[in-house]
Amino acid sequence: MPILSFDEAIADAKALRFSKKHLILGNGFSIGCRADIFHYASLFEQADFSKIPQVKAAFDQLGSQDFEYVIRSLENAADLLPIYAPDNPDAVELMLEHATLLKDILVKTIADNHPEFPAKINDEEFASCQQFLSHFLGDVQSGSVFTLNYDLLLYWTLMHEEDPLLADVKTLQKNDGFGNDEDNPNADYVVWQGDTGARGTNLYYLHGALHLFDAGATLQKYTWIRKGVPLVDQAREAMENDKFPLFVAEGTSQQKNDKIHHNAYLFQCLKVLTTNANRGTHCFFLFGHSLAENDDHILRKLGQGKFKKLYVGIYGEPESEVNQSIIARANALSAMRNELFPLEICLFNSETAHVWR
Repeated sequence: MPILSFDEAIADAKALRFSKKHLILGNGFSIGCRADIFHYASLFEQADFSKIPQVKAAFDQLGSQDFEYVIRSLENAADLLPIYAPDNPDAVELMLEHATLLKDILVKTIADNHPEFPAKINDEEFASCQQFLSHFLGDVQSGSVFTLNYDLLLYWTLMHEEDPLLADVKTLQKNDGFGNDEDNPNADYVVWQGDTGARGTNLYYLHGALHLFDAGATLQKYTWIRKGVPLVDQAREAMENDKFPLFVAEGTSQQKNDKIHHNAYLFQCLKVLTTNANRGTHCFFLFGHSLAENDDHILRKLGQGKFKKLYVGIYGEPESEVNQSIIARANALSAMRNELFPLEICLFNSETAHVWR
């Protein structure tokens, strides 16, 4: 299978006259900006396990620094222990408690190790990222951007003052479906508008985000403009007061899917993705994602859809073990299709997208 450059992939989508180009972002999007921050290893090294040393030992025993993998392992072990150790119910309860605490540690660690404010990203980096996003949010084939990342990089990029020197980049169309709280229009946050604000929305946080907080009756989005306090500081303050962001940290695809189906916002995001995947005149670009099975609840929507072409970004040598796995998983999505709606896989070199530089 030939490997296109990113520009060649975009030109191919234009030549095929797809009415919409959609983008799905994985963790590689954030790693490309600050690899020392957004790799799992960095989160692990910064996490505080002092209150639950058994969990640190679990990471060591499993030989992993992947939070989601350890969370999944704890929850799976808790399911099996009643069979293999029926006389030890306390261990089941402890494992489930530690799985929950580990999710909290993950959220706190991301907040504590996130760039403090947008100025930590320079103007050239933001301009480069806006150039990349303009292929999906700024031309006649504008579609939607779906992100699986929890961090604020995408939000910061979209809110950053667009570089006037980028004359060939049209103003980015950006609408995440949040607006004033009718009962408190002067609040220092905005709220998800639900169905009333669905029209024109083109930005979706499929797994939640660090600045989205479930307030029960409403889903609130913290903003710098409303409060004048950096978002990371707002999130950290909220978590210190036992408020946690809407954040899907479950281990398996099924657990993530269950969490999504029990939250109106997340479920709406998934439904929009599904609807667009069923449009034969649309195409999708997948960037910075390994197609790992713990995101099968998202990937299945692509495999079961009707759109005709999926452009998959790969990083590094195509023959590497990681990339061979990505290619095999992409081909498996194609194999899921009904023969009436075949899916063509096209690979592109993700480095040539120059997302941050």
